[in-house]
Amino acid sequence: MSISLNFLILYPIWINMAQIQQGGPDEKEKTTALKDLLSRIDLDELMKKDEPPLDFPDTLEGFEYAFNEKGQLRHIKTGEPFVFNYREDLHRWNQKRYEALGEIITKYVYELLEKDCNLKKISIPVDAIESEPKSFIFMSEDALTNPQKLMVLIHGSGVVRAGQWARRLIINEDLDSGTQIPFIKRAMDEGYGVIVLNPNENYIEVEKPEIRVQPSSDSSDEPAEKRERKDKVSKETKKRRDFYEKYRNPQREKEMMQLYIRENGSPEEHAVYVWDHFIAQSAAENVFFVAHSYGGLAFVELMIQREADVKNKVTAVALTDSVHNVWHQEAGKTIREWMRENCCNWVSSSEPLDTSVESMLPDCPRVSAGTDRHELTSWKSFPSIFKFFAEASEAKTNSLKPALTRRSHRLKHEEL
Repeated sequence: MSISLNFLILYPIWINMAQIQQGGPDEKEKTTALKDLLSRIDLDELMKKDEPPLDFPDTLEGFEYAFNEKGQLRHIKTGEPFVFNYREDLHRWNQKRYEALGEIITKYVYELLEKDCNLKKISIPVDAIESEPKSFIFMSEDALTNPQKLMVLIHGSGVVRAGQWARRLIINEDLDSGTQIPFIKRAMDEGYGVIVLNPNENYIEVEKPEIRVQPSSDSSDEPAEKRERKDKVSKETKKRRDFYEKYRNPQREKEMMQLYIRENGSPEEHAVYVWDHFIAQSAAENVFFVAHSYGGLAFVELMIQREADVKNKVTAVALTDSVHNVWHQEAGKTIREWMRENCCNWVSSSEPLDTSVESMLPDCPRVSAGTDRHELTSWKSFPSIFKFFAEASEAKTNSLKPALTRRSHRLKHEEL
């Protein structure tokens, strides 16, 4: 909507105000009401009046997009990449369209995890009743039974869900850089079991019930004249509210409320829950974590709450541009020492991949991810992370060999 059209809407109100300024007390009350109305009208909100309906397709085909053989999102007819500004000068509508496409992408990645990666979708809480809110994670068939290796993947905060590193990369770059699928496939090829966490799925949204105000029990004792006056005021208030709402929210988006998932109401809670009910129960001697951004903070919180168990079971942790802070999270000295020995953080940097990067915090070593883009750090450090895990596994195996050799020599000596 242009500024001139906004002017045409507001102009009659200003004229009204000018006219009634010259009236008596009643007119001044009207002026006050009009001023109040004007103070609450936001021109940006007013511009929503001419928006097309927020009614978007629920499939990729409906959006006329598809992923090509390179995993890139392209328009079915033109072959062009995704265009955000589909309608000029309608940023809010374009953003809503982008979010609607993002929800479809999330479901598409879930399908790939099950069909392309052969992962199982596991509902949580494990003891949830039918009526309560639920979330889910993904696991390989051998996640709990693999005796050797288990890899656990944790994404960052925001709109991303299980199997994703960054929605923006999936839409604007490709599936390889934006999803965890390359990590999952290579891990399974190298004999790892796999668990994919879903730390941002903390609640479900339901429509907020309309609250009906019941008349007070003593209203019948009020004089009829007073009751009529109150009803009149109530109707006028509703009329003014509806008038404002017409401009403030022309699309009439539903008011929603959040129902949190038991023991999974935050990324930190989710990490601890999955550890207690799945990772800690797994047969793997060596557990490896890959945690991006806020996922690194969730891992450190897990370690604070389950320090002994994590130290006993986890062999190495690869962080990618982690936002954890050992001081703010009050990680103890023994945790910081363990992280220095068993963790590595690939951070956004213009330096070549694996170049050492100085850190102000006394936790784990920091090296360059080979990119200065935060969302790309997991994908760019992909080969280095698997090398890091292989070396950590080998170092752990070698550290056990001397003890085994001494025991073997002692047994032979005793036999003699």
